[in-house]
Amino acid sequence: MDMTPEFIALAFVLILAILQISAAAIARTAELGAKWNAGPRDEAVPPPGKLAGRLMRAQANLFETLPLFAAAVIMAHVAGKDGGALTLWGTHLYLLARVLYVPLYAFGVTGLRSLAFIVSLAGLIMVIWALFV
Repeated sequence: MDMTPEFIALAFVLILAILQISAAAIARTAELGAKWNAGPRDEAVPPPGKLAGRLMRAQANLFETLPLFAAAVIMAHVAGKDGGALTLWGTHLYLLARVLYVPLYAFGVTGLRSLAFIVSLAGLIMVIWALFV
C-alpha cells in the first residue's frame, strides 16, 4: 500500500520534530558541555542562552500542535476524507510553515515567525475542517 500525500507530509513533520529535538539538544549541550549531557542532570543549571532557548521554545511550540495534526491526518484517512484539496493543502501548509518557523524563531524574526505559526494553524484547521465536509 502506498502512502498518501497527507501521510508523507505527516512523516516529514515527524522528521522535523526529531531534527528540532536534536537542534535544541545540540545548542544546550554546546552551552553546558558533554559532561552535563551525559550526566544525571541533577544540579541546577543556568537558563538557556538565546539560541538554545529559542530552539527549545520552537520545539515546544511544535509539540503543542503536532498531536492535533497527527490525529487529524489519521482521522481524515480513516474516515476516507483525505485526498481532497483541504487535506492536501492543509497538510502541506502545516509542514512548510513549521519548517520555516524554526529558522525564523532561531534568528529572532518575530513578525514572520508569528505569520508562519498562523499559516501552520490554518493548515491544521483545513485538515480538521475536511472531516466535516
